[in-house]
Amino acid sequence: MYAKSLYSLVILAFVALFASACSHYKEQAQAAIAQAETALEAISVDAQKYLPQKYQEVEDAITAAKASLDKGDAKDALAAAKDLPAQVAALGTEVAAAKQQAIATLTDSWNSLSADLPKMVEAIQSRVDTLSKSKKLPKGLDQASFDAAKSGLDEIKGLWSAAEQSFNSGNIEDAVAKANAVQQKGTEVMGLLGMKSAPAA
Repeated sequence: MYAKSLYSLVILAFVALFASACSHYKEQAQAAIAQAETALEAISVDAQKYLPQKYQEVEDAITAAKASLDKGDAKDALAAAKDLPAQVAALGTEVAAAKQQAIATLTDSWNSLSADLPKMVEAIQSRVDTLSKSKKLPKGLDQASFDAAKSGLDEIKGLWSAAEQSFNSGNIEDAVAKANAVQQKGTEVMGLLGMKSAPAA
């Protein structure tokens, strides 16, 4: 009888110890997952923009760890989750570097465009002014094309003003996009006016 009771106590102690260990694994896994999710959320916008594939890999790893936890596999969940915070931290470092590189590239583009596009606009304006004073349009340029060129010039001025506003407000990506639109439209207008070439961007 005593041996039987002792055996039961040992079993109960083992069960309690196992339950305690499982609870410990679960708590650690939950903490690691929560930490990783919070950190990933903080960098999610830039990460999806600059390193979308690596962002997806980390997000999938978090999802897998959560799935193990949901199935009750606390030990497996902990094994999958324990390195997640470090993975997110590493991703954050890579994202910051990728963003810095992208901004540097955009800044170079803007510096080039902002030096050349005003010259393009000035050249188009000068051509429009000259033709407007002329009694007759040159061969190859009809009134409809000239009117389209003048309308295009107004569009270019508006786009360039918007590009400068974006740059001054710190939105360099939008500024470069608008500047590229100016360049494209300017090239089109110069073609309408019979101008040989636009200044190099």
